[in-house]
Amino acid sequence: MGKTVLVVDDSASFRQVVGIALKSAGYDVLEASDGRDALSKLDGRKINLIVSDVNMPNMDGITFVKSAKQLPAYKFTPVIMLTTEAGEAKKAEGKAAGVRAWVVKPFQPPVLLDAVSKLILP
Repeated sequence: MGKTVLVVDDSASFRQVVGIALKSAGYDVLEASDGRDALSKLDGRKINLIVSDVNMPNMDGITFVKSAKQLPAYKFTPVIMLTTEAGEAKKAEGKAAGVRAWVVKPFQPPVLLDAVSKLILP
């Protein structure tokens, strides 16, 4: 069984691009359109990693990460922020919420896959 990655972004085309990169590397991919949608997918199933945008409607990425970390099953699930936000203040806010890596859009798939492979243990 492959490792599962939850991709959270309000852009369907961006979720598709990230999904293709992850699937080509052998990962199973779940998609969510914003933080609220993503929380509904955290239903106890094993998710090995979360890749989330910061700026989304309904619930932003930082709020989503804080909420996800409150769930016992996902307290230790690593999170990568994949976002246009590059400011140190936003990165610090993400780190405080439990974000383990920060990748800035536009991104190169090998950069994302390298970060993913470092955070998902075999």
